[in-house]
Amino acid sequence: MPQQGVPQPWQQQVLSPQDQRNYGMLAHLAPAIAIPLSAGTLGFVASLVVYLMYKDRGDFVRAHAVNSLNVQIVTAIGLILSTLLMVILIGFITYPLICVVAVVIHVIGASKARNGELWSPPLTPAFVR
Repeated sequence: MPQQGVPQPWQQQVLSPQDQRNYGMLAHLAPAIAIPLSAGTLGFVASLVVYLMYKDRGDFVRAHAVNSLNVQIVTAIGLILSTLLMVILIGFITYPLICVVAVVIHVIGASKARNGELWSPPLTPAFVR
């Protein structure tokens, strides 16, 4: 029988407040870096990986990982619509614009996380809670 107070290998420990701020910042910086490198397509993967790895490790890191994932869902919807709008040429303007806005939102989120502030990104509904 396991002893109380001794973490088991399958249990995830709650991160310290400093680590939660760092991983909250990572939740925003990873997609901010991945978006320009992949034309907007890998930002979602970066947000999803951080969310799945750290969602149970603390409330602060979970809040920022959820925000990052929600921003990426909205970004993906915008990029899909922009791809469809490329038929009438307006998509060639909206696609890079959406990528730039997403990167700016993630950079703001990363700075908020680094400062230990909770934040809700603008124009982002809560698809993931």
